[in-house]
Amino acid sequence: MRGQGRGVAVVCLIVAMALWGSSFIALKWAFAELPALWVIFARMALGSLVFLLAWRWRGRILYRAGDWKYLLGLAACEPCLYFIFEALALQNTSAAQAGMITALLPLLVAMGAFIFLHERISRTTLAGFLLALAGAIWLSLAGNADVHAPKPLLGNFYELLAMLCAMGYTLLLKHLSARYSAFILTAMQAFIGSLFFLPLALLSAPMPASISLQGLAAVAYLGVVVTAGAYGLYNYGVSQLPASQASGFTNLIPLFTLVFAMLLLGERLNTLQLFAAALVFGGVALSQWRNAPPVAVGVLD
Repeated sequence: MRGQGRGVAVVCLIVAMALWGSSFIALKWAFAELPALWVIFARMALGSLVFLLAWRWRGRILYRAGDWKYLLGLAACEPCLYFIFEALALQNTSAAQAGMITALLPLLVAMGAFIFLHERISRTTLAGFLLALAGAIWLSLAGNADVHAPKPLLGNFYELLAMLCAMGYTLLLKHLSARYSAFILTAMQAFIGSLFFLPLALLSAPMPASISLQGLAAVAYLGVVVTAGAYGLYNYGVSQLPASQASGFTNLIPLFTLVFAMLLLGERLNTLQLFAAALVFGGVALSQWRNAPPVAVGVLD
């Protein structure tokens, strides 16, 4: 059963990465027609509606004294600060370059998990992370970006800040997942995100008089499929695997971003990108090759 549960977790993480990869394109479409903070609020509100409709399947809630600070920290990292930095990033850099920066997350999480969760990082896992990171960087640099990036260095810096928030989120999620279902943690993110971004959206630029069907579809996709679906799948995967190992799957995001750009925007992968994509997959596979699961000798308390 352990092997079967691990297999399900791996599938959930791969699907979550595919959804997150597609979200960069959806965000670009949505930001082209709507103010960024309104887009983020709308996706949080739609996600909240999905969770309210499915509340009967909420799963376990085993509150322990002091959990409020971890739950608050979780929501502060994602969606609050993370989406602010990601919105700023995508307004200044291309989706491909932002996707490249996401490849740094596994190494950040691995370091954080070693320090705070005391997870043992094997040499094989570290080698897989480095291989996938090299592939993700090569994948992004090998393409001819055609997305407007007015301030790429600034945008990439904002995406790095978003990844630091994602690191904190993953570590806190791993700590809380033993007592709270993936449904509860994801729903809490959506609810708090809605409350957080509504006043910011109201204070930002006004809503446009008209929105195209593509813009509406992009926002709906971000709220229902990505916010509710991807985060739910990722939270489940993290609850079943070590935090440092589960985060290795984020190296697939740059690959999925380029694949969806090819399918939806008419872009094509060149020969170098195909080799780089294979390197990413190989690195992720290597990071999952373990004879025995790592031993967690401490917890974040």
